[in-house]
Amino acid sequence: MRIPAALQYVFSILLVGLFFLVFTLSARAETPEELRARIEERNKQIRDLEVEIAEFEKQLNSLGKEKQSLQNTIKTLDLTRKKITKDISLTQSRIAGKDLEISELKGDISDTSTLIRAQTEGVRESLRTINELDEEPVATTMLSGGNLSSFFDDVVGTMTLKAELEKQIGELKKLKSGLETSKNVAETKRAELAVLKRDLAGQQKVLDANRAQQQQILKETQNKEANYQAQLTEKRKIHEAFEQELLDYENQLKIAIDPSVLPRQGKGVLAWPLDNVRITQYFGNTPFSTANPQVYSGRGHNGIDLSASVGTRIKASRSGMVKGTGDTDLTCRSASYGKWVLVEHGNGLSTLYAHLSYIGVTTGQQVSLGEVVGYSGNTGYSTGPHLHFAVFATQGVRIQQLPSKALACRGRIYTLPVADPKAYLNPLSYL
Repeated sequence: MRIPAALQYVFSILLVGLFFLVFTLSARAETPEELRARIEERNKQIRDLEVEIAEFEKQLNSLGKEKQSLQNTIKTLDLTRKKITKDISLTQSRIAGKDLEISELKGDISDTSTLIRAQTEGVRESLRTINELDEEPVATTMLSGGNLSSFFDDVVGTMTLKAELEKQIGELKKLKSGLETSKNVAETKRAELAVLKRDLAGQQKVLDANRAQQQQILKETQNKEANYQAQLTEKRKIHEAFEQELLDYENQLKIAIDPSVLPRQGKGVLAWPLDNVRITQYFGNTPFSTANPQVYSGRGHNGIDLSASVGTRIKASRSGMVKGTGDTDLTCRSASYGKWVLVEHGNGLSTLYAHLSYIGVTTGQQVSLGEVVGYSGNTGYSTGPHLHFAVFATQGVRIQQLPSKALACRGRIYTLPVADPKAYLNPLSYL
């Protein structure tokens, strides 16, 4: 059976499309195999860095259990600096890996687009040919000198052409679906890349703060243990005076709180603000707060403390709006929360993240669940790096300016969240 010229033409179109695809693949600066090898190499670097960081975390946790001393503090700062440096290297490796993944996807998208164009042209030519054959009547074919055999050959050829057209259309649909998937994946990876770049900037700020803190401690203590211990004693006094001021102020607020606007207590209303959770102090009248009533003015602990070495990512427990940020150390160092972020959620709750080393958001910013709001530290009154996490009934919490009456900071103005005592809620009721 002879193949109609029209069908031969369509097959030639497909061959041209295939040629363009092969040419595009061979013209790449890097082959897919080379890109994949580089991605695997980068992934190995990431895994190795994660192992090193985990070892630093282990050493820091061990140091954190020892008595506070100048030597331990300096050693902790040194280890922290090494860990943050590795954190930065890890983020840089992840950025490089993400760039490679995006390059790989760009190549896939380019190749698929080339094939789609060739396939689309083949479909168009097939449609035009079928239309021409369908419009030629049997009588015209016979009168133009054709015979019955050649006519049936043409009919079979047309049917073959239609079958090939259906196949082309099916392949084209698959190609377009794959292209859309690749584009969506690429967009996701670009968003992840943007987050990593912000992360890198934050980690570099944390490293700068670590260096400044070490220099400040050495300057203030003159590298003498006695001076350091005297400094700790002074910090406790300042904090105790501030806590009493805050309690007196909050007891006068008397803000009405409607319990019906609060979400039902239960697991999952809020997400943990850390990837790895270890509670070091619970809410309310904990053993520590009972043994040290002067630290919390006898009212117990108003949140929970979570172990977190300096530079650990702190994430929003739920989508919401950043109601405010601040740093109480600017008013009176070591008295209160240090660097803090307050996020208001749409479910009647607000969450506080305190003792941060760096704040990564701004007032009025909308944040998503799991978005980084800052990095853990030990600013404010803190016996070691950790995250203080508090949950409020939104109706009962305000960001206000509070004048200090304590002798060490008299006349200065704090800006921080204050709340009616009834507004402090146990975070574990919602996590």
